[in-house]
Amino acid sequence: MPSVIIATADDLALSLEEQVTRTSAALDAHGHIVALAPAEPADPARRRLHTVRAALEADRMAIVPMSLPPLARTLLGEQLRQLSGTDLGPGVLAGAARLLAYYLHAGALLGSVARLDRVPVSVADHVKSLVPGKHFAVLAHPAPHLGPAEADAVPPGPGYQTQLAVAGRALDTGWITGPLAAVWRTQHLREVPLPADSARWWGTGKLVEFTAYIADVGMLYQLVTSVRRDTCTWCGLEVIGDQCLFCDTRLGTRTTPAKHAAAAPDGRPAARASVEPPARPQLEPHKR
Repeated sequence: MPSVIIATADDLALSLEEQVTRTSAALDAHGHIVALAPAEPADPARRRLHTVRAALEADRMAIVPMSLPPLARTLLGEQLRQLSGTDLGPGVLAGAARLLAYYLHAGALLGSVARLDRVPVSVADHVKSLVPGKHFAVLAHPAPHLGPAEADAVPPGPGYQTQLAVAGRALDTGWITGPLAAVWRTQHLREVPLPADSARWWGTGKLVEFTAYIADVGMLYQLVTSVRRDTCTWCGLEVIGDQCLFCDTRLGTRTTPAKHAAAAPDGRPAARASVEPPARPQLEPHKR
């Protein structure tokens, strides 16, 4: 049985009493919990997770805020569940959440951007939302993009092999399964349920959400194990990144090189090893 269980905000949409009971049972059964939460401090799901953690005084529960759309956050939880069956410890898995998020390309096909506040929206695009039948292609991660859903206007995608998850049927998915999948060189199309908070996150119920992700657990394991690990000086967990996400202890300045060079998803070795995936931004400090 894995020594850590992965949870998302969707998994924990219960009454407070029931959530505390289930979380306590999960900690007893698995030892540690890594919970993926929305990035907004005032988000009800994130606040609930902190309430549960405080009620249980659970220093074996890491709450990892992620600024990802709902579908991407769900798929990241799925990736971490796959990795929880390997020899990776809870501290490494918690840090892997932020590491693997860099390899997700997440967006949506929207029927309106009038209430979208996740990416910059121009006045002209707001006006276009009033035109019946107008569809917008929006990327929220890893870089914001908003444009028309047209065959010759596909936004840049991943430069490595991915699968494409598609959720929702409120709009015609032809642009996603056709031009987008072709340009992004998708290996496999996968239809999944639309997360419950997708409409709120994207500002409209007229949407189809999509995310390109690495499905190969061997590649995920390679990415995680190719970065440097340290031991938390407070709780003793092995971790990656600049902070233990269970006890919030900051790690000291590193002066020695990592043992292994990180490898990019296309198999090419990176020029150096670090606590981040190659050619990606520095991991942001964890905030509770």
